[in-house]
Amino acid sequence: MMKLVAALALVGSAAAFAPAQQGRTNTAVSGKFDGELGAQAPLGFFDPLGLLADESQEQFDRLRETEIKHGRVAMLAVAGYLTTAAGIRFPGCEDIPDGFAAFPALYAQGVDGQNVLAQMAAFFAVAEIVNREASWAGVEAEFPGDYRNGAIDYGWDKLSDEDKMKKRAIELNNGRAAQMGILGLMVHEQLGVSILPGNYLPGH
Repeated sequence: MMKLVAALALVGSAAAFAPAQQGRTNTAVSGKFDGELGAQAPLGFFDPLGLLADESQEQFDRLRETEIKHGRVAMLAVAGYLTTAAGIRFPGCEDIPDGFAAFPALYAQGVDGQNVLAQMAAFFAVAEIVNREASWAGVEAEFPGDYRNGAIDYGWDKLSDEDKMKKRAIELNNGRAAQMGILGLMVHEQLGVSILPGNYLPGH
């Protein structure tokens, strides 16, 4: 099983770095979205499922917002996974294992552990509610995934348009890498195969 997974991963990696074809393939929508942020070599605008075959801008913006949100969550997930794998814990949680084993361990702790799980669920709910365009307050997002809502800026409005596009591209690509990264970490943990330094395997 592990050999099959490794073989498929190698095939996927090779395909990802293969030279781009000169002609267009049926995985791309000709024209409208070719110049969008994230449409870059070697794949260009990549739509293998034809989700944007009708060239709907509304559908594109919705999918882009979803991609950005998943990328942001994945970046936090990778950081958290590696932090706990390094042995770092909140005070009082020194005995909680890392990886998937953390959830049953918290639940087994009784009321205290279950309260932590409840707080996590509450945080996820609040984060999902507040991380969206506040159209009800008359705020219009500058781009899909812009959740500043007139309250948080960090100097964004002072940047040039070129720098804004560069930073948005960096976030998008880091998010894409993080989605693959956390997936790889979780799959290898479940397979019992370490990809971390020192052959450390979280949760084991």
